[in-house]
Amino acid sequence: MVLSTANYRKLARRITAETGIQLPEGKRMMVSGRLQRRTRALGLNSIEEYCELVLSEGAKAQDRTDLIDAVTTNTTEFFREPEHFDLLRQKILPEWRQRSGPGDRMTLWSAACSSGQEPYTLAMVLAEFGAALPGFCYRILATDISKTALQKARSGIYERRQTERMPRELRSKYLLQAKDTPLVRIVPELRRQVVFHPLNLMDTDYPLAEPFDVIFCRNVFIYFDRPTQAAVAAKLCRYLRPGGYLFIGHSESLVDNQLPLVSIGRSCYLRIAEE
Repeated sequence: MVLSTANYRKLARRITAETGIQLPEGKRMMVSGRLQRRTRALGLNSIEEYCELVLSEGAKAQDRTDLIDAVTTNTTEFFREPEHFDLLRQKILPEWRQRSGPGDRMTLWSAACSSGQEPYTLAMVLAEFGAALPGFCYRILATDISKTALQKARSGIYERRQTERMPRELRSKYLLQAKDTPLVRIVPELRRQVVFHPLNLMDTDYPLAEPFDVIFCRNVFIYFDRPTQAAVAAKLCRYLRPGGYLFIGHSESLVDNQLPLVSIGRSCYLRIAEE
């Protein structure tokens, strides 16, 4: 069953207000299919009944969380858009090391991290870089609006087929291979380098204590309209050190000339100091 036009529009407005995600009419079939599963799980009679439940004043916080989990797209993979990790490895990390002092710690933020493949990829790249540099320290914050995705990310457990794009030497070093199962797990020492927290990019301010050297916020802006893209990018800049780098998805661009960002390559920006 497909949601009625009226209820779909109400639902789309609610989702956009809370997450910034645009849900045009063309996505009504997809959203209806996802909400059908929630309808059955709650033992409701119809998808329309489910819609009325989550949009009502008395809706439980968990119901609204489950709604966001149902409609958000959590597509990701290890070493996705690998040119970004090449740039990190070949340019950004050596530059940071050259200008940093003893005891400095590199800080990275994987925003909209989904089920964790991106921050764990970052951790592998940094671990490899730091292997020959005694005292090299780093910290990765990974955030997402979906609590279900974060739960999976924290576990660090994936199907073996999801790791096929990883270089073989990294698979052998950073994955625990479970015998007689199709599952692997990120090694504990790498999991400890990544801290996962829920965060909604639509919030006015983010509860972050320190600026970052590198922010990955990839394949998120495609779901926002232009004003939302500009507003979120401006907030990200507040938490990015001058001289730091912002990565977005290959299919995305930031065209707001008011942002303190300079393009240095495909979907990568340098944060400049504001006058």
